[in-house]
Amino acid sequence: MDGNGRWANSRGLPRNAGHRAGVKSVRASIEYCARRGVQALTLFAFSSENWKRPQEEVGLLMTLFLEALDREVSELDKNGIRICFIGDRTLLSKALQERIRSAEGRTASNTRLTVVVAVAYGGQWDIVQAARRLAEDCVAGKLPLTAIDEAAVQERMSLAAVSSTLPEPDLFIRTGGEQRISNFLLWNLAYTELYFTPVLWPDFDVDEMNRALDFFAGRERRFGMTSAQVAGT
Repeated sequence: MDGNGRWANSRGLPRNAGHRAGVKSVRASIEYCARRGVQALTLFAFSSENWKRPQEEVGLLMTLFLEALDREVSELDKNGIRICFIGDRTLLSKALQERIRSAEGRTASNTRLTVVVAVAYGGQWDIVQAARRLAEDCVAGKLPLTAIDEAAVQERMSLAAVSSTLPEPDLFIRTGGEQRISNFLLWNLAYTELYFTPVLWPDFDVDEMNRALDFFAGRERRFGMTSAQVAGT
């Protein structure tokens, strides 16, 4: 969800105005996905690299997270939407950790849409923590070395911890014009379709979401096979 700061700067506003405007796009995207029957939506809210930003901006973002959880969880729950979080929670304040646990617990049984929020998350961190869990299981005698394969790694990635039935991402959308994935779900994006748009996140609306889905609908997803195999000919 890139472009909040540039959106604010272009309007002569402080960066925090862009972050607050971006919250509206989050709400609109969740509502859109729920209406369209999307099974899962993962939002990259705060990366492990974002800690390098000015402390004032980091503090504001953390405050926004707290405010959003307090304000939105009741509505999410009422609409059958589950919310859960991935990332290194030990880096977050105790207050935010408690709000996260409360929100996850309150919405745990909802099945209409799963919204995953990545906070203090990095794809490299995710792979490292999966490798560490594998090593711990091997040392404890729970897992032989010969059992380490793609499935074993997959089971220990953050998205799998959210739900063993959560699908791998079909479509990656990045706003703001940059054409890179910026350390997001590195393992999980192996066969994800990538959509890049110059639209800044606070301006990301239904029309742009429709364009992203139209792009996805036009892709031939071969997963290593040939077009003839996909077509069944």
